[in-house]
Amino acid sequence: MKNNETTSIDLSNFSNPIANIFEQPKCAAEWEQYVLTEEQIRSFHENGYLSGIKILSEEQVDRLNEELTKLQSVTGEEKQLFYYYESNESEDPNKVLFHAIGAWRITPGFHDLIWSPAYRMAAYQLMGQSFRLFHDQLFCKPAKHGGVVAWHQDFSYWTFTKPMQHLTCWIGLDDASVENGCLYYVPGSHKWGLLPITGLAGDMDSVKQVLTEDQCVAFEKKVANELPKGYASFHHPLTMHGSYANYSERSRRAIVINAMGHETMGNTAGYERMDALSSFPPMEQDLVLNSQFFPLLFDDKDPEIKDLLSSIPVLKNGSIVNASHSVELK
Repeated sequence: MKNNETTSIDLSNFSNPIANIFEQPKCAAEWEQYVLTEEQIRSFHENGYLSGIKILSEEQVDRLNEELTKLQSVTGEEKQLFYYYESNESEDPNKVLFHAIGAWRITPGFHDLIWSPAYRMAAYQLMGQSFRLFHDQLFCKPAKHGGVVAWHQDFSYWTFTKPMQHLTCWIGLDDASVENGCLYYVPGSHKWGLLPITGLAGDMDSVKQVLTEDQCVAFEKKVANELPKGYASFHHPLTMHGSYANYSERSRRAIVINAMGHETMGNTAGYERMDALSSFPPMEQDLVLNSQFFPLLFDDKDPEIKDLLSSIPVLKNGSIVNASHSVELK
């Protein structure tokens, strides 16, 4: 299958890479180049995010952008494979925000991206357990009139799952800067607890109405997540983040991979926004989400890398753990 090909075949039927875009490590030694340091994991724990992780080569970025161009003009049959597809989600009529969920089911590049070794090793170390794909997302802001993604916490939209054991990876398909609407983080906001939903594509500052005075002060210390294309940031499901409009001459395209612990269950009974899940796979109450739509991306019981995993730093239950010691973090 060609790397930039779209197809109406549902690629969720394939629970492994299908194209030769990402070379898979064949032994533990080949995984070592992707291992995060203890310092990086500590920074994630303290701030709620970790930035500057290279996931894609320039060639891989180009291939994904070719696929993305085609995904912005899909057939009706292909569109049905998406869980969500909105060519313009912006609430401002003068802005554009393309947002789609489910690209991994349509094209080989986005399908195989979730098996990128650099992504999978970092995600494992930050989650501390085997994990599955939850879903992916495409966010595209065209030059000059790209819309905002308002301040929010991811898990406020994901309470139809339990427990909260999720991780978000944001990967730039363009160089992301303040000028073209890069992501921003509020360091330490993952310790604020779960906050109400205040909107995703409207008023950037609407979130302030649910913040305490101390949180409003911390909010003003927000950090711009400027990154070269192909690089990623990872953030906690409660980390406050958002991105402003794109007034520049450059587009700002990104792919987001949302992962969840391998034993995450559905929590849909009584969920108040079931209409938003109408095109999502079944997620029944108290049942583990382990269907073909939630493939296992990393298995920490894999005997081939067991010794490596016992020797590298991993974040588990508020502690950095490896074979030699355990450091409790506060």
